[in-house]
Amino acid sequence: MAHALPLSLATQPLKQIAIDYTPEACSHCATSDTITLTYDSRGGARWRSPTRFQSGTFSALIRCPGGDTSGLNFNLYLSSLEGDKSQDEIDFEFLGYDRTLVQTNLYSGGEGNREKIHLLGFDASEEFHEYAIAWGSDAIEWRVDGKVVRREERKEGEGFPRKAMFLYASIWDASGINEGKWCGKYCGADEPYVCVYKDIRVPVVTADE
Repeated sequence: MAHALPLSLATQPLKQIAIDYTPEACSHCATSDTITLTYDSRGGARWRSPTRFQSGTFSALIRCPGGDTSGLNFNLYLSSLEGDKSQDEIDFEFLGYDRTLVQTNLYSGGEGNREKIHLLGFDASEEFHEYAIAWGSDAIEWRVDGKVVRREERKEGEGFPRKAMFLYASIWDASGINEGKWCGKYCGADEPYVCVYKDIRVPVVTADE
């Protein structure tokens, strides 16, 4: 029996962000509801929502950087706290070696290893597409342009994200992960690499500490 998701929960534009590092490589225009992340000789950058959320639907229109993006990871994800080894997390991750696919994953109490690869049917750098995470108490859906590409239901004895989470996005060099087998090896021939997010939407109700 399928569990219902809180699809009726209201969403609102994300008007404010916090920048975790390299603020000069992240620009935010609240008027146009657009955020850009740049990867170049300065490294990458990461932004997040100022508050945590307990559940709901999160979405953004994303246009990934073009050119030879091998080695880079760009993403949209929820995490209880980036860098915490016991984090809960729900991910959309673009693997720079191939922009025609996206990886989804989830963590509970720092335990992950639930990755799945999804073929998009398009190059994610050519135009904007909508990526959404619908997170409920009993199920999670990952959606691309309104289509559900993955659904995970809470199962007895299996970890499920429960902690209040921030919405994050970043661009970074992941060449060192699994000896370059995850995202490829970075070459940087087409710097700067710019990932653009717009129409970012988050739930109205927050559950910040």
